[in-house]
Amino acid sequence: MPETMEALVVLEPNRMEIRAVPIPVPGPNEVLARVRAVSICGTDAHLIRGDYPGFWPPAFPFIPGHEWAGEIAALGPGVELYGWKVGDRVAGTSHDACGVCQKCVEGRYNLCENYGRPGLHKQYGHNVQGADAEYVVQGVKTIFPLPDGLTFEDGALVDPASIALHVANRGGISPGDTVAITGAGAIGLLGGDAARIRGAARVIVVGRGHRLAKAAAMGFETVDAAAGDPVATVRAMTGGFGVDVVLECAGVPVTVQWALGMLRRGGRCAAVGIPTVGVEIAMQRLVLDELELVGSRASAGEMRRVMPLVEQGRMRVRDVTTHRFSLAEYARAIATFNDPASGAIKIIVAP
Repeated sequence: MPETMEALVVLEPNRMEIRAVPIPVPGPNEVLARVRAVSICGTDAHLIRGDYPGFWPPAFPFIPGHEWAGEIAALGPGVELYGWKVGDRVAGTSHDACGVCQKCVEGRYNLCENYGRPGLHKQYGHNVQGADAEYVVQGVKTIFPLPDGLTFEDGALVDPASIALHVANRGGISPGDTVAITGAGAIGLLGGDAARIRGAARVIVVGRGHRLAKAAAMGFETVDAAAGDPVATVRAMTGGFGVDVVLECAGVPVTVQWALGMLRRGGRCAAVGIPTVGVEIAMQRLVLDELELVGSRASAGEMRRVMPLVEQGRMRVRDVTTHRFSLAEYARAIATFNDPASGAIKIIVAP
């Protein structure tokens, strides 16, 4: 194995380059994996712009990337006890939690109470180096066997598919529910699939442009947010009552307000989009109509559960994959991702 690898290094906000860096060495209960495909997440774009200063990442220079698949290239001490071997195909997720705090013990490791503490918690591609490189080191808690029926590109989208399933779970969707989704990006579209898997009778996607066209092509009902008041439209589509559940997948203040406005009495909004500014909500209606607004962070156990759903084509990751680039073309890839006119939804980068 060579001593160095090519990696995307963000030197400071909005300044990045592909450069040779040392190949990381796996420690106890860690593997070194050869990255075959990594997808661009909206969080990556924010991180590169410097929207989360001092948090994601804690400091520059930094290698982002956390939605990936590849094969194990080397084992750290103790990994053989878990049954892993060199050559195994894997898909990765980002949260490598402590495993011992109350939230981890309860299975909600995405809320690890030791978040970011050195030696106890890592979130790959967020507060420790990520997968936009030829190789990545990750802990055994964060890798999952990639089924033979899935390609590496499919595997790179298992993590966002798990996030979509988690937000649907947080929404508490019941069979027969009418569900609205604000934001027609990858999480929103896969969230529509997750809503159907949980038994939703109707799925209404609110968005605009090429992403809304993709939602229609995938068989969802659609509302064009650019054509008028989407809250009024959704209410008219539901006999004036509103929807049972909204999955808020945009993370924009106005879409959060729309989401709450679309709910029928006693409805629930599960929000996975992360606004970078404050949001004003109608607190009086939230109280009087007993609305619920819950957060949804990453996933917590859904990686294993979503794999067969992806393999069966029920979580349609291939439908949301629109562009492919090499690692050397990352500057073009992220520019395409950020360009509303590009038609991009999910972009795959191949190191």
